[in-house]
Amino acid sequence: MLAFRSTAGVIALAILAMGDAKADTDFGIGLKAGTLGLGIEASWQPLPYIDIRIGANAYDYEDSGSQAGIPYDATLSLDNLYATGNFHFPVSPLRITAGVYSNGNEIRMLNDERLDLTIGGITYPGAGIGTLSSVTTFDSTSPYLGLGFDFTLAGKVGLNLDLGVLWQGEPGVTLDASGALNQDPAFQAALETERLELEDEMSDFKAWPVVSLGVVYKF
Repeated sequence: MLAFRSTAGVIALAILAMGDAKADTDFGIGLKAGTLGLGIEASWQPLPYIDIRIGANAYDYEDSGSQAGIPYDATLSLDNLYATGNFHFPVSPLRITAGVYSNGNEIRMLNDERLDLTIGGITYPGAGIGTLSSVTTFDSTSPYLGLGFDFTLAGKVGLNLDLGVLWQGEPGVTLDASGALNQDPAFQAALETERLELEDEMSDFKAWPVVSLGVVYKF
């Protein structure tokens, strides 16, 4: 489900930027879609070849699969705010983009099948395990670096393409069980072994590829 964490704040910043800049600089607002979800973005060009952009992205994607040998129902929750600076090459649509993201991306996983599972190399009965739940989070502040292309479609309407990498950092992973075995120290040790294996797999997401396409209107 689409859920912007601070849409009101983003819109307020955009309005302030427009009010300060519209007299002699370009201001734009647009919609984007890509690997960070659906988003809104405001841009302000205070100097030739330089612009500043602020925006927000969000989206929830649900899937199922196996992680560390255990089947899960998973939700990838994309949720971030960002600010970037952009350098435009003269007589070219190409730009270099660098910025910082307030990163709320997380992966939530659940197994409530109550079937026998191998956890930390040991097989346990599903009735004793109960529900397995895991949450993976990343650094709350994440740097971004990429390339972009800005094209004029017609009049004040343009098209933006972004290609880059969001460095989310090392993942933090929790893994909990709701069943009676949760009180067993040996099971807790096996659960920690499983958590570490899961954390190792989730490290694949520390560098998040960013590809997005947007439509912008310039005032």
